[in-house]
Amino acid sequence: MKQEELTLTAATRGLRVLQPGGWPQPKGYANGIMAEGRLVVTGGVVGWDVAGQFADGFVAQVRQTLENIVAILAEGGAGPEHLVRLTWYVVDMDEYVSNLKMLGKAYRDVVGVHYPSMALVQVVRLVEPAARVEIEATAVIPR
Repeated sequence: MKQEELTLTAATRGLRVLQPGGWPQPKGYANGIMAEGRLVVTGGVVGWDVAGQFADGFVAQVRQTLENIVAILAEGGAGPEHLVRLTWYVVDMDEYVSNLKMLGKAYRDVVGVHYPSMALVQVVRLVEPAARVEIEATAVIPR
């Protein structure tokens, strides 16, 4: 799907992708999104299941983390299409970069082709010692 189609799709949901003229098209995220509606915010979400067990490996933890975010959004009446921002905290940037292709597939499998504004930060560690990634999410449900 082209960026123009993504922008149009987002606009029909009450979101507007902000892409300044002449800027290179981002791949896998948006530079900015404008939205109006009800706000749904998560805390830092990690890649464990309902039993508190972490998925094995970085990509598996990302997939589980995204599935957990989608479950939290659903509790608030939102879906992944309402995401306006994701902030990723990873313990190893090289682990993230070396898995981009598999991460993209996991992301699309869980979230789809909706790409909100994103930030990625490497941290020394996370509160849960077994966690490789923690993601905060913000969604807006249009009025």
